[in-house]
Amino acid sequence: MELPAVVRGLSGETAVKLVGREEAGRAAGCMLRTVLLRDQQGVVQAITRHQDILDIAALNERLQRHLRPMPAADVTRLCQQAGLAELAALPGIINLPVVIDSAVGGLPGVAVELQSCGQVMLLPCAHFNDLAAGADRETFAVPVESVPGDHGHSPEDDAAQLHATLKRFTLLRIRQRLDDTLELPPLPETAQRIIQLRVSPNAVLGDLTAIVESDPSLAAQVVSWASSSFYAAGSQIHSVKDAVARVLGFDLVMNLAMGLALGRALNQPDDHPEGHLGYWKQAIWQAQAAATLTRLMPAGKRPAEGLAYLTGLLHNFGYLVLAHVFPPHFKLLCRGFEVNAHLDTAVLERHFLGITRESVASQLMANWGMPDEITQAIRHQKNPRYQGEHSVYARLLWLGRQLLIARGVALGPAEVVPDACYEELGLDKTAVAAQFDELINRQDSVMAMAGLANGLPV
Repeated sequence: MELPAVVRGLSGETAVKLVGREEAGRAAGCMLRTVLLRDQQGVVQAITRHQDILDIAALNERLQRHLRPMPAADVTRLCQQAGLAELAALPGIINLPVVIDSAVGGLPGVAVELQSCGQVMLLPCAHFNDLAAGADRETFAVPVESVPGDHGHSPEDDAAQLHATLKRFTLLRIRQRLDDTLELPPLPETAQRIIQLRVSPNAVLGDLTAIVESDPSLAAQVVSWASSSFYAAGSQIHSVKDAVARVLGFDLVMNLAMGLALGRALNQPDDHPEGHLGYWKQAIWQAQAAATLTRLMPAGKRPAEGLAYLTGLLHNFGYLVLAHVFPPHFKLLCRGFEVNAHLDTAVLERHFLGITRESVASQLMANWGMPDEITQAIRHQKNPRYQGEHSVYARLLWLGRQLLIARGVALGPAEVVPDACYEELGLDKTAVAAQFDELINRQDSVMAMAGLANGLPV
């Protein structure tokens, strides 16, 4: 296959080889990636090994700069101005200063993905070095394998791990309980009342209606939810009672109200990573995915749909907690997420903070007395091999996430879903695919629901 014009002039046709992605798998350790960064001094092209974490704080320290990721729209515009179909990880592909991580120099050869033609270019190291003759060489990337993993880590150790992380940033001895240490607000009164209602054997529709109606903002959200196009109510919804009795049902409203109340307990951060879905968009997608999978499971294996839905609504609550507890470091995290979109957030959080949003949120939920199903689902949602108590909820979150990512919903890097995952949950793979395709077809309605949850006009 002929080389794309974007690289032909740089490398010379005899110096390179184009292969398919499957064949390139053998060269995965030599794959490179590139990110454009800018500050008041200008734009820089950074190149690292694909699997490494680009530590933007380390790069800024090395260069004595204040670089941050260039917005995707500006990258596209810059490439178009240069006549490029894409930005490949090649020095000189665009007329910018280049900085290359030192680990690249130790590779026997390099591989560069060319998305425009669906191919991977294999380039001898000598030819790459010729292209990189004028580039700066610095150490600013971190191998993923050097970041401590979560394997074998017990949830019971999360509080101690969080305390150690806080000590790193405050240099203070931390002796208080977790909820005191974090200076988080208490469990919202509405959520407390719903938890009490959940365990009451005599709960009736009027009890739930009274709780929701006592919070005017929450009541408006529930009515708007029931009136949304996603549920296609046959007639106009005039009250919370209508929403519960005629459209949503007791269980869904109880869990929806809980998720909305907890989501409002912490403010969404002003700074957030570009290219990532907002908190409520992620919450609604995951809630709908978990509920969809639950309905497709056989009756004997099916967990409580309402709890599955609530785990989806709260799956990313730790994101809000991190922003609340570590505001200056959260900004650094956001920049890390932007320049390392190929990595799961848990890897980056362990590198920058020493703890993940999943472990801190599960600890807070436990302290708040939330159901164990919620606590365990949040804690283990990224571990498809978890076999402990209430593992079905964690697996539903993991599988739903992967199914959404495969259909273009930006929830993180994709992972391979083994057939055994469907079998263990009693799911028919074909039926699941059809239902998720239908869910994606209704994404406008899903996004409208996210706007309602966030209190935004739709």
